[in-house]
Amino acid sequence: MKKFLVVLAILLLILGYMMSKNKRTIDIDGISISRNILVSMPGNVRPEEVSICINPADPDNLAAGSNLHFYYYSTNGGWTWREGRLTSTLGVWGDPSLVFDTQGNLYFGHLSLPIEGDFIDRIVVQKSVDGGRTWDDGAGMGLNPPKDQDKEWLAVDTTHSPYRDNIYSAWTEFDSYGSPNPNDRTRILFSRSTDQGEHWSQPVLVSDVTGNCLDGDNTVEGAVPAVGPGGEVYLSWGGPLGIMFDKSLDGGQTFGQDTFVTVTPGGWNFDIPGIYRCNGMPITACDTSDSPYRGNIYILWSDQRLGEHDTDVFLKKSTDGGVTWGPTVRVNDDSPGNQQFFPWMTVDQTNGHIYAVFYDRRDADDLRTEVYVARSRDGGETFQNFKVSDFPFNPVQGIFFGDYIGIAAHNGKIYPIWARMDGIDLSIWTVIITDTNHVTKRK
Repeated sequence: MKKFLVVLAILLLILGYMMSKNKRTIDIDGISISRNILVSMPGNVRPEEVSICINPADPDNLAAGSNLHFYYYSTNGGWTWREGRLTSTLGVWGDPSLVFDTQGNLYFGHLSLPIEGDFIDRIVVQKSVDGGRTWDDGAGMGLNPPKDQDKEWLAVDTTHSPYRDNIYSAWTEFDSYGSPNPNDRTRILFSRSTDQGEHWSQPVLVSDVTGNCLDGDNTVEGAVPAVGPGGEVYLSWGGPLGIMFDKSLDGGQTFGQDTFVTVTPGGWNFDIPGIYRCNGMPITACDTSDSPYRGNIYILWSDQRLGEHDTDVFLKKSTDGGVTWGPTVRVNDDSPGNQQFFPWMTVDQTNGHIYAVFYDRRDADDLRTEVYVARSRDGGETFQNFKVSDFPFNPVQGIFFGDYIGIAAHNGKIYPIWARMDGIDLSIWTVIITDTNHVTKRK
């Protein structure tokens, strides 16, 4: 028995050492960060463009996706992951967007590549009822040949509004993708499902002003839907007028007149050394928690207003349902002259904290790239930044790097997800952030 106890004690010491090695503490008001966790399989060397979400019915169940057709799921709070390849008779062609509804159903939105028909001829959403292990064949929306449907994003109404568990999708329709013809135009479209993704409504037009089809600054693109506390649907996107905003008060059936939010000097399409292409398209989120900031709408984006060598991440908020917008807040807190790009944002709907993730070069004067997360506990007035990547990487410009990264948060657990490049090989990584000061009391 004595020998057994000695062996047990040694094993517990080793286990404790391993657990301590897997965590590190950042001295920013109760933040702890795990070591980086590999999400993609080691043999998969081309995944990029990532989305992540947390199952509100089982927060230990996380799901993610990457280009062109990879899905990932975790059942132990993000410590380990399984990878699969998504298939559909409608085809799978990137732009992954994943969301859970309140019942734990998981939805994976993406572009199409049908066996019969045109490339990206519709938006496809596939459903999983087992946390991301298996998927149905999917349902399409927006089919309108010969037009092209691109850059979709999903949202779910998790409020107690009459539209609870409605699923929403917004995207860009191109008359002809890449066409230089000025008569070919782009527009923002929107569709909804009221039956857990089985069927999708006929698309409605959101944007009042069209853009060109060159997939650049003068194209209307980057629509990310968000839901308000009363079931309002909010959207913003980039285009020739800057960032525009619109909303629906009837569950996505109709939209009003577009509202101007801000200019984006240099446009949403810009160059970052070492990156194949880069954009600063806006991300929209809304606080539906019981925090003092309930109902605040946030728009996050990046631009080069301070010069091509000083890309920054910015945020604006509205406290009146998108009628007016407050001052522009710089999210990255480094000194001027560095590159921050590919931002994404989420709100922890249990407390109203905002979390943004982005690539960052504040610690280098070359292409070495890190990943940072910024947190705001005061409704987007101020942000604290902390590094989450264990090691920098050097991207190669000739390799496509995707168009976005992602982040999800729930009850003080935050999961940024990103791609890194080693040589010409890509891999997907996450980290588990625990915010021990995650309780925000309502005034």
